[in-house]
Amino acid sequence: MINAYHSHGSVTTLTAETHPLSLPEDIVWLDLVDPTAEEDRHVEQLLGIQIPTRAELKDFEPSSRLYIEKNAVFMTASLVWKADSDSPEITDVAFILTGGKLVTVRYADPKSFQLFTAALCRQPAEAPWVGKMLLARLLETIADRTAEILETAVIRIDELSKEIFRPRATRRPPQFLENKLADIAAYHRLISKLRDSLGSLSRMLTFLLNVPQIHHHPEIEDLCKTVAHDIATLSEHAGFVSGNIAFLLDASLGLISVEQNSIIKIFSIASVVFLPPTLVASIYGMNFAHMPELSWSFGYPMALFGMVLSAIIPFFFFRWKGWL
Repeated sequence: MINAYHSHGSVTTLTAETHPLSLPEDIVWLDLVDPTAEEDRHVEQLLGIQIPTRAELKDFEPSSRLYIEKNAVFMTASLVWKADSDSPEITDVAFILTGGKLVTVRYADPKSFQLFTAALCRQPAEAPWVGKMLLARLLETIADRTAEILETAVIRIDELSKEIFRPRATRRPPQFLENKLADIAAYHRLISKLRDSLGSLSRMLTFLLNVPQIHHHPEIEDLCKTVAHDIATLSEHAGFVSGNIAFLLDASLGLISVEQNSIIKIFSIASVVFLPPTLVASIYGMNFAHMPELSWSFGYPMALFGMVLSAIIPFFFFRWKGWL
């Protein structure tokens, strides 16, 4: 699907039946959403550029993601997609500046694009849009959306931290901490993808700020510098959050080990406490012919008393030592 945005904010959808032979001058943004090979070829004929394929977008070589060809600027960035779901993903989006127009190629629908297009159609600009300004505003929206995702993640991670360090008596069910490891892994996955996306955006903005076309528009250049600064700040904050997640993981594993050791300690102490009574019972269960205590009338109560006493003494000794 090809969405064509006009200079004053209106949008039309170009289909196979309505493909124009030439592109109207007032169209400043072509948004290719999951385009077919035929749609790629048609845009290439209209603009005289090569549209990156889906396979080419996944190329990690900088020379394949950031380059200038025939006065057209080609940039590819990785954006976080499905951030609100249990399985966030990374999608690669191509941004192309050519002839004063912006072309985007994407095979997913990140929320940042939804927010930007909704605002664009709801509040058209007072002055006609140009492709470079649209790109700068779109990158600003992407940065804002990334900040929103990070802020939401920080709030949820803080709540998770409170749950992990809550009093032991209130942890239910018994596998409480083990269950929280899955939540920690999910947040680690999200923050890792955010950091990958922020790194990609940072490289793209560094490249964009060195493009001659941007230098001719001080307003656009200043906006790009502001977005680049925001991206750098978000990257630092994401690194800090990643460190907090690592701490939560280590703390959870440590608490699990402490609880397991407590259980083992209980069994160990119980076995030691009941060992002396077992010894007494074993002695008087030997049935030797010459055991004078067997003929005593108070021998049985004495043996019972000896077993109880031999259990009580280790118990209070361990308690005095602070092992219980």
